[in-house]
Amino acid sequence: MNEEPKEPARVGQGMDYGEQADVQQVHAAVQREKREPRVGAEPLSIWLIAIYGLAIFFGGAYLGRYSGNFSSGGLDPMGAPPPAKKAVAGPAGGEQAAELSPHDRGKKVFSANCQTCHQANGQGVPGQYPPLAGSEFTTGGSRRMGMIVLKGLQGPVKVKGQQYGTAVMQPWDKTLTDKQIADVMTYERSEWGNSASPLTPEQIAALRKELANHPESFTEHDILAAPDEDLSGGAPAGGAPAKPG
Repeated sequence: MNEEPKEPARVGQGMDYGEQADVQQVHAAVQREKREPRVGAEPLSIWLIAIYGLAIFFGGAYLGRYSGNFSSGGLDPMGAPPPAKKAVAGPAGGEQAAELSPHDRGKKVFSANCQTCHQANGQGVPGQYPPLAGSEFTTGGSRRMGMIVLKGLQGPVKVKGQQYGTAVMQPWDKTLTDKQIADVMTYERSEWGNSASPLTPEQIAALRKELANHPESFTEHDILAAPDEDLSGGAPAGGAPAKPG
């Protein structure tokens, strides 16, 4: 009896999940797998984004306030216009720019050039720099004081009964103008309880010319040999300027 040949069983290709396998479960398992990270595609941290946002906000606020509208005058302090002077009532109801008094100008000169040695209170440094407050050279005739300021002072000197001699005062004739010297002397002669006559640039110019042939600093002997008098052409003795209110 002849038997018909049987067909060989087919072998499934690929993964065999069986007839009962659920395809959706397989897909779900694949979806649960994490993707491999890619370089340069990592998400930014929320804190980093917040920091960037704050930096941009405050940077914009700063530029908006201090940029000067990005004009050349606002960005260049040297090119900015000078501050306007305070206007005061002038003749016939007009206005004119208020100027500093000689006392106030002299205070600026003193702070920049003299305060380090003689101190802001005019008391100086014991044994080194003599005081200006109550000094016989400051409150006496302006000639002696002008000689010291213009040509300087070297060697020991006695002020208010105390000896000073460890420091030398430099001459200011090559550094300060006639107006600056007049202003600073006016300030010193009317500050710290002092009350002496003010000085004018014309008085200092005349004294500068008179001392032109004296190349060296004065000594105490030189100063005491000069007459204790006010320079000619100024206010009368005792006419100290009133301090600005």
